[in-house]
Amino acid sequence: MLTRILLLLIVLCLPVPGAYAEQTSGRDLRVIVVGGNSNYPPYQFLDKSGQPAGYIVDLTRAIARVMGLQVEIRLGDFGKILKELDRGDIDILEGLSYSEARAKEYDFSTPHSIIVQAIFARKGTPAVKSLEELKGKKVLVHRGGGMHGYLQERHYDPDLVLTDSPRETLQQLAAGQCDYAVVALLPAMYIIREEKLTNLVPVATNVAPQRYYCYAVKKGNAELVAQMNEGLSILKKTGEFNQIYDKWIGVLEPQRTSWVTVAKYAALVVIPLSLILAATVFWSYSLRRQVAQRTESLSNALAELQRNQQQLVQADKMAALGILVSGVAHEINNPTGIILMNMPTLKKIFRDAERILDRYQEEEGEFTLGGIRYQRVRQEVPLILDEMQDGAQRIKKTVEDLKNFARKDDEARKELLDFNHVVQTAVRLVDVATRKSTNNFSASYADGLPQVFGNEQRLEQVVVNLVMNAGQALPDPTRAIALQTSYDAATGRVMLTVRDEGTGISPEHLKHLTDPFFTTKRESGGTGLGLSISANIIKDHGGEISFDSSLGKGTTVTLALPAAVAGSEHGQ
Repeated sequence: MLTRILLLLIVLCLPVPGAYAEQTSGRDLRVIVVGGNSNYPPYQFLDKSGQPAGYIVDLTRAIARVMGLQVEIRLGDFGKILKELDRGDIDILEGLSYSEARAKEYDFSTPHSIIVQAIFARKGTPAVKSLEELKGKKVLVHRGGGMHGYLQERHYDPDLVLTDSPRETLQQLAAGQCDYAVVALLPAMYIIREEKLTNLVPVATNVAPQRYYCYAVKKGNAELVAQMNEGLSILKKTGEFNQIYDKWIGVLEPQRTSWVTVAKYAALVVIPLSLILAATVFWSYSLRRQVAQRTESLSNALAELQRNQQQLVQADKMAALGILVSGVAHEINNPTGIILMNMPTLKKIFRDAERILDRYQEEEGEFTLGGIRYQRVRQEVPLILDEMQDGAQRIKKTVEDLKNFARKDDEARKELLDFNHVVQTAVRLVDVATRKSTNNFSASYADGLPQVFGNEQRLEQVVVNLVMNAGQALPDPTRAIALQTSYDAATGRVMLTVRDEGTGISPEHLKHLTDPFFTTKRESGGTGLGLSISANIIKDHGGEISFDSSLGKGTTVTLALPAAVAGSEHGQ
């Protein structure tokens, strides 16, 4: 026994290799090492003095301050930084695009940015509207970036010309190396301004699914992610988040040409010779045209960024809704499942008990159960059991509808759908709100409706929005809402009409209903995004949405989707 104890003490005194490496690495365990990309302005980059700077860098420092954390920000080549995170040399990345594949290896915070991809070209180059039109053309793209992987998955490899950074991508495009480049919109606009690449313009935006930019840690470091989320929440509530955003994003607001500058140049070129005067007028006209084009490009980029910021807030809310629905659904489904499982047994027990109770009544006469006469119990208990079973099934169906509606679907997969089923699911989701708005709701579903090709959750979102808008337009519950599906064989389209007897929409507002952020309900919390998003969803499905309204009489919304054609993948 004594020998065993001595051996155990010797083993405990031996140095542990991993612990020694931790101590001798020279790293302060109280400092959180934050990694990032050194060449991705304005999010994160090294300034002229070699110090970390940018939108996310300032955001990280602000979170560290409000959460009482000590951080060391380390920026470098993104590929090397990612490997350091995997090795454990750094604790967290400032910016990593979320994807389902990456979510298997890393834990992500709530998004702090949205990355929008765009196609850039030199002025005068034939415009393109989508990535599909780039096939067969040489395209510049940043090696290892999000769009590099995205284009590789879609077999663009033979057409790609790889660079080491977004800055190099735009510099080569400006120098005429290729005709087109695919770059994140905001970094590209920042680099174009800083490098004075005035011959470059964005020719198409939102050409790929939006990528959510988050803090990321290796799987299992949930505590650090929670601290970053809490810090982001505090900054948003105090307004400091918006101040940091405006500091870096606000610099892209278009700058107007000073009239003093224009007058100065005019005075310098005005000379007696009419020929020189004519040449000067022509030059001035050309200069103004270039300024107008640049201003329009920057204005469009700024509007796109503001719209994406609003969608980021909504995406955060929907992510929270998905988590809540999933948790609540689990708690509701368990007792509902017990009810549905036990109800057939209760029905059998009551049927068997009926014979015994009938004999008892014949022998003893009328009696009561629970204060109710037996004859009434015999009539009503089977009905009560059926109602309980039907109610439990309705609860289960409603929970499933909510889970499907809140389910995250980043890739927006499309498939053949029964449009009547889509509309009926949406109607069930808003049933409570509809009954509060009107006592006169009707729905008519056409028989034999052709299938449509689309994404179920997104089409449900559109129908929910239309029915909710109709209910909000009613001045009192006596007014009606009527919903109807149909098929127009002449145009090959599946139709949905939603009619309300509400207050109607004035003619000057009617043409702006699908404009982003336009709303007539601002005082009641309207954002103006519902119909804009719905219109974009229907357009993405190859359909149309139209409005007809009269003040005081109501509004009719007509939604048309192409019916799926046999043998066609896209149903068009």
